[in-house]
Amino acid sequence: LFGGMRATTWVQIIKAVLLLGGASFMALMVLAQFGFSLEALFARAVEVKSAAAQAAGASPAEAAAKGRAIMAPGGFIKDPVSAISFGLALMLGTAGLPHILMRFFTVPDAKEARKSVLWATGWIGYFYLLTFIIGFGAITFVLTNPEFLGADGKLMGGNNMAAVHLAHAVGGNVFLGFISAVAFATILAVVAGLTLSGASAVSHDLYATVIKNGNPEPGSELRVSRMTTIALGVVAVVLGIAFKNQNIAFMVSLAFAVAASANFPVLFMSVLWKDCTTRGAVIGGFLGLISSVVLTVLSPSVWEATLGNPVGSAPFPYTSPALFSMTLAFVGIWLFSKTDNSERARRDRAGYLAQQVRSETGIGASGASSH
Repeated sequence: LFGGMRATTWVQIIKAVLLLGGASFMALMVLAQFGFSLEALFARAVEVKSAAAQAAGASPAEAAAKGRAIMAPGGFIKDPVSAISFGLALMLGTAGLPHILMRFFTVPDAKEARKSVLWATGWIGYFYLLTFIIGFGAITFVLTNPEFLGADGKLMGGNNMAAVHLAHAVGGNVFLGFISAVAFATILAVVAGLTLSGASAVSHDLYATVIKNGNPEPGSELRVSRMTTIALGVVAVVLGIAFKNQNIAFMVSLAFAVAASANFPVLFMSVLWKDCTTRGAVIGGFLGLISSVVLTVLSPSVWEATLGNPVGSAPFPYTSPALFSMTLAFVGIWLFSKTDNSERARRDRAGYLAQQVRSETGIGASGASSH
């Protein structure tokens, strides 16, 4: 609201450093308890899960099988269609997240943009490698400690608190406070990025370009941006309260599904397909956006878990809508581009070669503008 892109960038820089440092320390502390042996960590996690299953009434054979099951592919997604759709959302949705795409406008040229992607991909991959160590660490140190379990035997605060409890287990109150601060900084950084990208889209793309035809009154664009920031904040708070009991990782996947359906097909087709037109991109993007949001609401995770409808009553039976909504977006872009014979479509097709050369070589690209 007050700092704009510069403040958002610094929040994200600080968050990234704190998050990578905190996760690295947590993973090292977990491994240190097992002599830095992954095999010993996995073996202990299997023992803990087997003991928990046996305490719940399972036979020794069943308990052993449940213990070994944590080394198999996860049971989070139950059917193949949902698994494929879920995977597509996480893999391709990253390329369509608005607060990720926005970062490309903060570098001076194409060379620095490619360098930024390389660094970001490397650090993201490193962080993902840490998560399975943290996950197995939570099994071994949190699930076996009554301090972190409620009277019903479940994790205090829900599954979203597993990493926070692990920080307390391996680093005491000081590290617990640090990880709690990191969690807050991470939330703030993501919210700041999303809010800024949303406010920029409304104030610049919709208000200044569409409503005012590129001639907004001085200062009005900034005023609309700030009003949009406040409105987005209110909507986010309301939705956050409504979905407070949902698994955070799963909720992230639903956002990725929307990005994979609405933004990624437009980005992919406009960059790589020479016949993509403005009409096709707009209609296809809207088809992906609307279908992904509607199917998400009609899925069991929202229709049943959040809206309180009976189990098994969800009109859309799958966990993630990406497979269907993303396909609809691609088909929509192709169909409405192929049938578009307008003057604008002719200019779009004629300009593809120059766009391709500029995107691959940087020749003819404008420098970064000062704000």
